[in-house]
Amino acid sequence: MAEGSIHKGLVGVLADETAISKVDPEKRRLTYRGYPVDQLAEKCSFEEVAYLLFNGELPTSAKLKAFEKAERAARELTRDQIAMIKLFPKSAHPMDTIRTAVSYLGTREVAWGGEPAKADLARGLDLLAKIPTMIATDFRFRSGKPRIKPNPKLSFAANFFHMCFGKVPPDNVVKAFDISLTCYAEHSFNASTFADRVIASTRADIYSSITGAIGALKGPLHGGANEAVMDMLSEIGSAKRAEKWLRPRIAKKQLVMGFGHRVYRWGDSRVPIMRRCLEELSDWAGDRRWIEISDVLENIMVGEKKIYPNLDFPSGPVYYLMGFPINLYTPIFVAARITGWVAHYLEQNADNQLIRPLSAYTGPTDRDVTPINKR
Repeated sequence: MAEGSIHKGLVGVLADETAISKVDPEKRRLTYRGYPVDQLAEKCSFEEVAYLLFNGELPTSAKLKAFEKAERAARELTRDQIAMIKLFPKSAHPMDTIRTAVSYLGTREVAWGGEPAKADLARGLDLLAKIPTMIATDFRFRSGKPRIKPNPKLSFAANFFHMCFGKVPPDNVVKAFDISLTCYAEHSFNASTFADRVIASTRADIYSSITGAIGALKGPLHGGANEAVMDMLSEIGSAKRAEKWLRPRIAKKQLVMGFGHRVYRWGDSRVPIMRRCLEELSDWAGDRRWIEISDVLENIMVGEKKIYPNLDFPSGPVYYLMGFPINLYTPIFVAARITGWVAHYLEQNADNQLIRPLSAYTGPTDRDVTPINKR
């Protein structure tokens, strides 16, 4: 890299080291702490993956049981937190409400970065437990329905369905949701994680870092892409219209949501397992419309443009078939990615240096100020 060269979007820049996850685009491979994400999604619960990201190793049965017990015990909100969520405008996007709810959570104590890792690990577990409750509580209130308390007898994935809908779907649906959480849990130095680490590097508290990360995730070029995918599929409406919808956008070189990735050039390693979930849920729901539209788009984009789908492409319709409203997809992403964000916050604090890049100034130079009466 040439000295003084500019890399827009920090493309190709190595900002730091991490032991949390590795993206290998040549092998289409993503690993968490050395474990392939597809194996984790198939063989482990999301709680096991959360423990792995927080602690560096997969848990034993005893450690997992203790972790699950602590997470379940921390799910409920206080009266003031519930009252605060109830005051949110019903027109607000759920990403704005969860961002604000997390920030409010940080007002319970005066915390700073650089405190013992044990303290921030406990805060991270509390965030993991409470964020789904906050999301579901806001969802119920904005729907004009009473909130449903978390059920400590249910798994992380099953409890979210319970809090949102008052019932838990069949095991295969819960497993598909659990798989999606694992796939979204961590992805190296993506935009929101880098925002998390930048804020952590100032020695700000974990709540400030997570609030900033949520703000970064909201954008449609990052976490909001899963919502944009479903909006796109809904606009197309049927497989018969898909090619006619797509061709003009290709000709104009317009962005097609759910395709392409800053890192993956030859496909996203998380897509195959989410595609299998989409196949299963389409059959379960008796609705193959979204998968048929997706197939037309993918065949053209991959076959002609060599642009591959990313995780958001199958996950959008997967969440739709589960019954979640479109504006809840990115908050669900938050509920998963909190695990990676906490891990990166801890890692940044363990060997911290303030992140402060340089910039190349391009404005006017060497100007003298003229008194106002002579301008």
